[in-house]
Amino acid sequence: MQYHCVIFEFVAKGIVMSEPREIAVRLAEIYGQAIDPHRTYPTGVALSGRLRLAAMEGDVERVVTSVTEIAQPLLNSDEVLPEQAPCLALACFADEFSKVSQDTGAANFLINQADRFVADPDIRVEDFFFASTLLGRAFNLTGDERFEAALSSFYDVVDTQQDNGLFWHCHQSPYFWGRGNAFAALGLAEALSYVRDAALKTRLSDLASSHLIALAGFQHDSGFWHQVVDDPDSYVEHSATTMIGYAIVRGITGGWLPEESWRTVADRAWQAAAGGVGANGEIARVCVGTGPMASVSDYLERPASDGVDARGGGFTLWFAIGMMAL
Repeated sequence: MQYHCVIFEFVAKGIVMSEPREIAVRLAEIYGQAIDPHRTYPTGVALSGRLRLAAMEGDVERVVTSVTEIAQPLLNSDEVLPEQAPCLALACFADEFSKVSQDTGAANFLINQADRFVADPDIRVEDFFFASTLLGRAFNLTGDERFEAALSSFYDVVDTQQDNGLFWHCHQSPYFWGRGNAFAALGLAEALSYVRDAALKTRLSDLASSHLIALAGFQHDSGFWHQVVDDPDSYVEHSATTMIGYAIVRGITGGWLPEESWRTVADRAWQAAAGGVGANGEIARVCVGTGPMASVSDYLERPASDGVDARGGGFTLWFAIGMMAL
């Protein structure tokens, strides 16, 4: 199977940007410019990325004005987001926005979505991220311990990590989907950024470390991770790579991963991800939206996008900003 197709087309055309800041600035001009009509988490990720970049670039006032215009229809209306977790997680920008805008509607928006979150009983890896980014941020914003307790309860029932250190997509789909394991890695990193209880922090850092050690062993020579993590013949996939790479960066900056052991893994992931970004914000090889599948073949055959992609763009923006911080 050909691994790199569009990625190396970008390289051949001389349009690859490898510097994290250059890529972050470009992606922030393209992603997070409107609320997507389906009201899903990639918009929140991109808005969060725009706010973080603005803070680093000293451009907060302009970006806050822009995000205010974009987000106000959500924050100051009676619209209720769909009950599904991917929609509730749209609120993942709201804590950062409330701190720089003093918009009380943003804080209430986040708290309301966190209160509505209910995990899938089949233990889907996507919920690692949705639970952690909603409950963790709500706890960090309010100090209300019920959010930390709810996050602890969520991880109490997680039982899908296997002997190889990887997570199943869920019980219904016992396969090691690439973005699924990336959701797990990123979710644990999000949780560790916000929880304060010492015992919970230790438990989650042990779980995160064991998972990332396993993932590092499956990193392709190019720096990417595969669509099916443990299948070297599956295609290399961009969103899994940016999310895992960013989780590693969060571990380094958060102090629960030693930089001397992990910086090389993060750098390799970054060079791979950077090679998959086109001049107009195209992201190469992003697996399309994927629910639990009936067989590993379904994951292997799942198509990938090679154009402007909100999911891929938002997470690449987070990774670029994380690399800037390093």
